[in-house]
This record gives sequence, C-alpha cells and structure tokens, in this order.
Amino acid sequence: MRTLLDRFYALTLWLAAACLIAIAGLVGVQVVGRVADLLLKLSGQPPYGFMIASLAEMAGYLLAATSFLALAGTLKRGAHIRVTMLLGALSERVRFLLELWALAASSGFVLFATASVARLAYDSIRFNEVSYGLIPIPLAIPQAAMALGLLALLIALLDELV
Repeated sequence: MRTLLDRFYALTLWLAAACLIAIAGLVGVQVVGRVADLLLKLSGQPPYGFMIASLAEMAGYLLAATSFLALAGTLKRGAHIRVTMLLGALSERVRFLLELWALAASSGFVLFATASVARLAYDSIRFNEVSYGLIPIPLAIPQAAMALGLLALLIALLDELV
C-alpha cells in the first residue's frame, strides 16, 4: 500500500510539473511570435500578428491545476511551511497531540473542500459551462484538476494521520 500511495503522490507532482511546462511552452511560443513580429516590422515587412488566443486564461487554469496537484506531494516530502519553532518548544506528548489535532482538522476541512470542488466540476459538466474567453474552455477541466489535487491532499493527510 505504501508503494501505491507514494506512486500516486509522485503522479500528482508529475502532473503539476506538466502543467508548469505547458505554461512555459505557451508563453514561450507567444514570446517567439512577438519577437518574430518585431523583427518583421524592423525589416520593413508587415507583422504576422501571431497570438495565442486566451493565453492568460489558459495559463491561469494551468497554474491553478499546478497549485492543487502539487499539494499532496509537497506535504509528503515535508516541503510545506510548518510551525516548527512552536512545536520544538513543546514536550513530545503535547507535540504529538497538537499534530494529531492539526491533521484531523485539516482532513475535515480538505474533505469539505474536495466535495465542494467535485460537486462544482460535476455541475459544470451537467450545465456545459465554458469560459468567457476567445476559446470556450470547459470549466470542468480545471475544476476536475483542482478536485484531483484536493483528493490527493486528503489522502496524504489521512495517510499522515494514520
């Protein structure tokens, strides 16, 4: 079971990295297009006018997906910000109880958030909601990525709690 969970956390980190790479690729292509237009203009040629429609919107959705998909993996690797100064000053027993309370409370909150975002994604599918940009992107896609990231975080929190 440990191997399966670790692979799941690694998968979510790889998906987050893929989203970052997609953002870099889209922005890179847009920059190259603008540089090419500038060079055409400087050489006396009419600019091509290259543009990636809805780039800011797509980058925003990918960034949201990146942020949520990376939550579980960073928690399991100990990369989240922790209040170690306070915890270090406490006795082992109090520290254990405080961490237990924090994990249980976090699990409850993340369970609620996961259910809410999953319901939002389901409603977006049901009502065929799309973004308002030049390219109508189904809103269920970024919402499903957020729900997956929250589900992974919930599993990681319960894993730590156990």
